[in-house]
Amino acid sequence: MTAISNLKFKQPIWQTAIILTLGFWLSASLFLDWVIMPSLYLSGMMSQAGFTTAGYTIFWNFNRVELLSAAVVLTGVLALSKTQYHWHLEGIVLSVLLLTIAMLDTYFLTPQMCAIGVQLNFFEAAAIPSTMNLLHGSYLVLEVVKVVVGSTLLSWCWREQI
Repeated sequence: MTAISNLKFKQPIWQTAIILTLGFWLSASLFLDWVIMPSLYLSGMMSQAGFTTAGYTIFWNFNRVELLSAAVVLTGVLALSKTQYHWHLEGIVLSVLLLTIAMLDTYFLTPQMCAIGVQLNFFEAAAIPSTMNLLHGSYLVLEVVKVVVGSTLLSWCWREQI
């Protein structure tokens, strides 16, 4: 009796999921940070009374997508680390860092920025507090780290060298 074997190199489904998720997440993040927010700023919407509410709504939704994306990436990296020997600890650490950044954005930075941005006294002139600039700077640093770490994971996945 002859057995026919169909052994072919097949890319694991988790690797494909990581590539697609990171590609979507990083492109959406760059689009939001470099197209949508500057457009809103240049159009003068930041001086409108409802900008804080609109910004919170945009970021509330996007942060939930980020959390879901970070969870898919971490799950994929953990699954690949159990099934493939060349997935090392560095991939796990980077994916946990991505999840941490998404959690900091979702549960710390966005609520703090929106709380500072809400005008509690309508009779006072609206001035941007110095704390807001610090939070924006923190957000920018986290975004840069997210893009660098996500791009690194994406390139490792693409080349299958984790």
